[in-house]
Amino acid sequence: MEPKTDRLFSGIDRPEPLHLAIAARIADEIASGRLMPGNKLPSEHDMASSFNVSRNVIREAIACLRADGVIESRQGLGAFVLDPRVRQAIRIHSEALENEDKLKSLFELRGLLEILSAELAANRRTDVQLDAIRDALAEMEGDERLTYAGVDADLDFHHRVAEATNNEYIIEFLNFMGQRIRQTILAARATHNIDTIVEATIAEHRTIFEAISAQDALAAGQAMRKHIDGAARRLGLSTSPN
Repeated sequence: MEPKTDRLFSGIDRPEPLHLAIAARIADEIASGRLMPGNKLPSEHDMASSFNVSRNVIREAIACLRADGVIESRQGLGAFVLDPRVRQAIRIHSEALENEDKLKSLFELRGLLEILSAELAANRRTDVQLDAIRDALAEMEGDERLTYAGVDADLDFHHRVAEATNNEYIIEFLNFMGQRIRQTILAARATHNIDTIVEATIAEHRTIFEAISAQDALAAGQAMRKHIDGAARRLGLSTSPN
């Protein structure tokens, strides 16, 4: 049974970060019993409309709840409230980003997943999936590239690449990591000249897209590695294996 969206959610004020505020609101509905175990959450589109935010923000809020073991996503069906008795969680706490060693570990994990994701996407992507990646890149290059919308577009690009792997577990885990990746993007933007960093990031993503478009898995993986290494350097980290 899917509860009616208009009775559950309303517009939300805009503290930062939005996705955490929305995740907390949904968790409150679950704790109060208005959303019961087995209930399907409203669609991303409906919740984005109710909260007056982008679908990327809703996606990150869902990733938070999934990481906390509150909900589960079922491929092609949506997100469902889990019974507390069966909840399990893998968590990457936001505090980890304040520890250099843990932040480096996060980038190592991200590199493993995203490099493979790019390689698989190059081999498996459909024309429709390629168009979705192209659209996300166009959003990154658009007039709002220096705003939060540019960050949303960056995350959407990675989400679309993950979707092109056609591997539901890669998609789910990279969506889960999205909330932490957002924080690293914002941190890099806050500590560098934003025009310079955004242009460098766009160039890296364009190279990834071109390799996936050409169905060159080796080049796609190399381009993604260069991007992950660049993102780490912008935070003062080395991704050297030593």
